Amino acid sequence: MKFQGFTLDPFQEEAIGYVDKNFSVVVSAATGTGKTLIADYVVSHHIKKGHKIVYTAPIKALSNQKFYDFSKTYGEDAVGIMTGDVVINPTAPLLIMTTEIYRNMLLQNDPFIDELSYVIFDEIHYINDRERGTVWEESIIFSPEHIRFLCLSATIPNAEEFAAWIASIKNHEVKVVRYEKRAVPLRHFVFDAELGITTTQKLLGIMQSERSFRYHRGGRKSTDRPREGHHTMLIEDIQDKLPAIFFVFSRKHCEEKAEELARKKHFLTNDQKVEVTTIVNRYITDSIRTLQTTAKLRNVLSHGIAFHHAGILPPLKKAVEEMFAKGLIKVLYATETFSVGINMPAKSVCFASLVKYDGVSMRPVNAKEYFQLAGRAGRRGIDTEGFVYVTVRRNKAELEHLAEISVRDDIPLQSQFRLAYNTVLNLLGNHNAAEIETILRSNFDYYLRKQSEKQVRIMASFNNKKRVLQKYGYVDKNQELTKKGNFTRHIYAYELEISELITGGIYKKLSNIEILCTLAALVYEPSPSDKFIVRGGKQIYEKLRKQLATPFLQKQINFMSLKRMIPLVQQWATGCSFKDLLEVSNLAEGDIIRLMRRMIDVMRQIMHASTDEQAQLCMHECIELIDRDVVSIVL
Repeated sequence: MKFQGFTLDPFQEEAIGYVDKNFSVVVSAATGTGKTLIADYVVSHHIKKGHKIVYTAPIKALSNQKFYDFSKTYGEDAVGIMTGDVVINPTAPLLIMTTEIYRNMLLQNDPFIDELSYVIFDEIHYINDRERGTVWEESIIFSPEHIRFLCLSATIPNAEEFAAWIASIKNHEVKVVRYEKRAVPLRHFVFDAELGITTTQKLLGIMQSERSFRYHRGGRKSTDRPREGHHTMLIEDIQDKLPAIFFVFSRKHCEEKAEELARKKHFLTNDQKVEVTTIVNRYITDSIRTLQTTAKLRNVLSHGIAFHHAGILPPLKKAVEEMFAKGLIKVLYATETFSVGINMPAKSVCFASLVKYDGVSMRPVNAKEYFQLAGRAGRRGIDTEGFVYVTVRRNKAELEHLAEISVRDDIPLQSQFRLAYNTVLNLLGNHNAAEIETILRSNFDYYLRKQSEKQVRIMASFNNKKRVLQKYGYVDKNQELTKKGNFTRHIYAYELEISELITGGIYKKLSNIEILCTLAALVYEPSPSDKFIVRGGKQIYEKLRKQLATPFLQKQINFMSLKRMIPLVQQWATGCSFKDLLEVSNLAEGDIIRLMRRMIDVMRQIMHASTDEQAQLCMHECIELIDRDVVSIVL
């Protein structure tokens, strides 16, 4: 069978056959095997029939890419996009959206859901994410039974169990399609500073021999300082294996390593340099031309080298992605966000380290994370093999961990279901007590455990949150939502804090800039490395401390964050240039934009949730103050 010019593999044909029969399908296949062709078929099949389809993605960059791709294929009228940043053509038959947006539409009983035939969950293994995983689970739980799902993921050891859970709560058959063989097989190596490129087992054997030699000679035991291979030495050794993506779990180090390599290597011909300059000039506007990151990137790009991470501006990311796709970048230093969904493989993948910060602590990467990144090695139809290199220290425990995780991805899908106040309010607003209990027993964790005590814990959590909501006036004694509760059910982050601010009338005592500072303090996620020049703004800070001193808000607002946010927000809202704004803190350019976009998203939620015209007008005015220049999103 052929589709879109490709001869389909048997596993793709099998999945498409199930789609034709209107089954839900869970596809567990190695990275790079062509899972997205199945999603493309679902879209094509249902658009031809006049059906509505939703394509959900875990990150906005992937949502944007799918919007571009599908718009080219089916025309702009047939495709829409909905993220926290932008809404385009929301009545289109095919809607691309983040999974959070889909979940929110379900909770709002959006009429669009009644017309929906199929939902594609790309990267369904995000259900394992500690912070966001519950969104995927709730999206399945709250979807009506008439909707069918296509769940795409790299290898899922418990795919049958996951499919059986969906079938049990949605009352329709769910098929599983597995394909673990890669079209381009991977070869795994380590890079040691002394030995160069070798294998994990050989290096472990050498280390064992060295320890034995020292022991018998009476020398030092294995207390040597770990030796780490330098990235430029590795690139020197694999010049015939380029292009390479070099994954680095640090934005700062991505940039530093790119600059280090650019001082030693130059990969482009003169004609290629001209092409790079042309692309760069197309993406770099006057407002970002003089920024430090722009200068850094332009310099390394001229060498055929680049860096890519969440802290750089969207136009710069797009420039890098276009040049990488055209073969103009030979070595790309990237954080792991580059590995999610974006179809940009290379001949080789390198790891600077196998230890990452996961938002809570430093820990080794697991097998699923390793293969998500390593799977970018090997270009189908171009390479016969993909090469994976890990720069290592001579640490026995680390090497044994690498030997274990590089064999196969054996991380099962696990439930991260948890109740937010928003979910509790929507359950109370949409369902009776019996329905609520059934829904709470529908989560994946309960299905896996099949223990009544788990149900007790779920109900206890629900009842505890309900008591808090009653205490603060969101729910009355009849367990019905108050006006305050109805407002809050449409707010999907910091819902109680924002409700206190708006429904409590506090915002009426504040200027627009003071409101913006408060919202910034709520959505800002502090990092130990963040630094701010906190000068001025004392009057605003003292006023906000007084106005936000309600019993609830005083506990929830981080006043240190508030103090940090005031100069940042005040300067931007009063018209400073983006370059000047960067002088206020050491936040990356992309992080500042993300902060502003999150604030705008919250304010749009408030406008949608509120029936108070004054609040709506106020939010509109606040958005206009900050939604300008590079903060504005243009797809």
